[in-house]
Amino acid sequence: MKGYEILSDAQVQSFLDNGYLVVKNCLDPTLAQKWVDDGFTRLGYDPDDQGTWTKDIVWMDHHHKLPVHELAPKAWAAICDLVGGEERLETQVMQIESAHFSTINSFLWSDAFVANFHRGADQPWQPPSADVTGWHKDGSYFRHFLDSREQALLTIVLWSDMRHQGGGTFIAPDSVRVIAKLLAEHPEGVAPGDFKFQEIISQCQRFEELTGEVGDFIILHPFMLHASSQNTLRRPRFMTNPPVVLKEPMNLNREKISEFSLLERATLHYLGKERLEFVPTAPRESYWWPVT
Repeated sequence: MKGYEILSDAQVQSFLDNGYLVVKNCLDPTLAQKWVDDGFTRLGYDPDDQGTWTKDIVWMDHHHKLPVHELAPKAWAAICDLVGGEERLETQVMQIESAHFSTINSFLWSDAFVANFHRGADQPWQPPSADVTGWHKDGSYFRHFLDSREQALLTIVLWSDMRHQGGGTFIAPDSVRVIAKLLAEHPEGVAPGDFKFQEIISQCQRFEELTGEVGDFIILHPFMLHASSQNTLRRPRFMTNPPVVLKEPMNLNREKISEFSLLERATLHYLGKERLEFVPTAPRESYWWPVT
């Protein structure tokens, strides 16, 4: 197999076995704190006065932007390891129709925080399970195929600590296999609104609460179902979900095994295949366009 610049054997195996991996210490803590402090200012919230935190969770627009390779070189190397090299990433900035962001740029990270202040703090803690509401797969801006390029990786950047019961993302690792099978059986693709997530999550047995420290970078397979959780600690949790876009759809039938990216290897692994000739039977629809 093609060697990796930064990923360890354990991280590679975690992506294949669990659908995600963690890269530690990817951010300068001083810069992270500066951007978080600025986020409080932008919201008009006092970090020391919970009475000013009027919304329990906020999806913020960006204010600062920096190239990923400068801001978080370890994270950038991990992304390139997963997709098979920088040359496979989309270079154009895309304008999209999305509730959480208006442009996509794989080469930039920003402070478009998802800030969880006290979501669900007034209710008893509910651990991750199929009974939790809100399970979903990201990608409201394209028709989903097995090899889709529009959201090649699901990522989480921790700009603050993410503690147990402190608003960590819930994931269902075995959902990756269920979604892979579903998309393989539907070469015509699946529209974002046509996924039956409650039916899918009922087929899953593994549920986890992601936690971590400021600077952690969590990379998940794009088929991973996930959900928001409660922040019963009432300690603000700041994270971002920068998307990663491929220049071309995944190639699941490369001539040389060594040319498969880790993302492609994992997708085939969850299907129990060494390679697969996947041919969409319907047009690819993306609700985005290059910014001019």
